Amino acid sequence: MLKYEDASVPEFGPDDVLIKVHAAGINPVDWKIRQGLVNYSNKAKFPLILGRDVSGVIEKQGALVTRFKPGDKVISVSDPMRDGSYAEYMVVQASNVAFAPKDLPLIFAAGIPLASQTAWVALFDNAQLKSGQNVLILGGSGGVGTFAVQLVKIAGANVLATTSTKNIDFVKSLGADVVIDYQSEDIGAKAKDIDVVFDTIGGDTQSEAFKVIRKGGTMVSTLNVDEKTAEKYQVKAKSFLMMSSNMMSNGARLQEISGLIDRQLLKVKIDSIFPLTEAKAAHKLSQTHKAVGKIILEVT
Repeated sequence: MLKYEDASVPEFGPDDVLIKVHAAGINPVDWKIRQGLVNYSNKAKFPLILGRDVSGVIEKQGALVTRFKPGDKVISVSDPMRDGSYAEYMVVQASNVAFAPKDLPLIFAAGIPLASQTAWVALFDNAQLKSGQNVLILGGSGGVGTFAVQLVKIAGANVLATTSTKNIDFVKSLGADVVIDYQSEDIGAKAKDIDVVFDTIGGDTQSEAFKVIRKGGTMVSTLNVDEKTAEKYQVKAKSFLMMSSNMMSNGARLQEISGLIDRQLLKVKIDSIFPLTEAKAAHKLSQTHKAVGKIILEVT
């Protein structure tokens, strides 16, 4: 249950920064925690302030922090064991913080941290993506998918992506070489000999995508991967969550992503913006899985 109420300013440690929150990004993990679909019993203390993505301004820094100073515009991902960004202030370890893109309004910058890093980790850490490979993105218009399409293109690989009819032109504008309308087209009709599939959809869509991966290729997913099916088609299967210990956000990776935005190589797509008081409505929209890009909560 979401409840809007007053909270005290959190305390911070010597290697932390206190951020005055400007905006928070909505991620599916937020409402999954709220619904009890994610086991947080050993990771966080309840009641919990939700929110993984944050953009804001450094209010104070710990005694060990020299990279940031009050007034710096920053982005970050909250620690799962701490309160998140649906609040006026939040605390983050300084090593997980990056400077926000210089020319991007902070309210849009809140859409960067978790989705962009999820795409990055899936493609480059898990799938070991190489230039010239053929990559299929399942869900090219979603929060993670929009970053994935662009990152694959920047890396010099060929991009195929699935989306609905109304979002075909949008996904093409991100750089997709081939767009598959899942409402009227079969994946196999347009895709073959795929080196990497990045799945953000799951279910029957994932099952169909296995058929177009070359032997020895990779299926990487933010959901569960059917390992028996992977074995049948002789492909590598990898699933992950950005909350796991070896897949956490880090400031260095996030700074590289911020730099790509500064160089106008990477765009942030925002679907809609809600005030913090309407977090329930923002969650409701996220649960439809129909948002194009990121959903944002404006905090201050």
